[in-house]
Amino acid sequence: MTSSPLTEIAWAKINLALHIRRRREDGFHLLETLFAFVDGGDVLTGSRAREDSLTIEGEFGAALAGSSNILLDALGPLARGRRWRLHLDKRLPVAAGLGGGSADAGALFRLVERAQGLPEGWEAIAARLGADVPACIASRSIFGRGTGTELAPGPEDLAGCPVLLVNPRLPVATGPVFRGWDGVDRGPMPEGSARAIALHGRNDLETPAIALCPEIAAVLAALGTHAPWLARMSGSGATCFALFDDVTRRDEAAATIVARHPAWWQMTGALR
Repeated sequence: MTSSPLTEIAWAKINLALHIRRRREDGFHLLETLFAFVDGGDVLTGSRAREDSLTIEGEFGAALAGSSNILLDALGPLARGRRWRLHLDKRLPVAAGLGGGSADAGALFRLVERAQGLPEGWEAIAARLGADVPACIASRSIFGRGTGTELAPGPEDLAGCPVLLVNPRLPVATGPVFRGWDGVDRGPMPEGSARAIALHGRNDLETPAIALCPEIAAVLAALGTHAPWLARMSGSGATCFALFDDVTRRDEAAATIVARHPAWWQMTGALR
């Protein structure tokens, strides 16, 4: 039996600050981060069906061809025997520091919640799927600690802040970037407003990511020439973001960068 389709946006995730504190013996890293989300991303549509299926289109859909997909991994334990036809319009680059599959999974959790409610223990299901998935379900300003799954509400003072995302269209695998971290604890994430945390915080993965993908430094330099109040790499890269105090300056930066670097991917928006 089919049903009317439901749609959810897989909001793009950025890390306003990302402090790596320690590498555990099991290889996982303890961190402190402030997640924020942009008002755009992949688009997930789902409807009830006789059997589970997933189709993918969009600019970056081909990058997911032939690989297992987190959406189908999540669907079984979430849907509890009900079948879904899913369609993903993949608008965000893959392996880009924007949440990617975690953001898609977050959209699926919200979609299933609307349709039939989430099962008991859904929080554990989310954490097993990936460290960013719990934050991506919330898709609002939120602190992440531990491996990123220990969440607490974050400050909301940057809601509506104009943001420009730029990616050199080069995927960066998360594992090698984390392994490239030098192991030095440079101190905790600052406290205060989201703006203060962003300004006085840092991304400890920026240096190892640039070592693997030097083009990240070029993106940061290009963003920095347009006087944002912050330009930083998100997550493990390669996407970088710039935050502006007004839309006009953001749009001027976007127009100049696309003219000078037409091969780069970019997205304009605002923080949620």
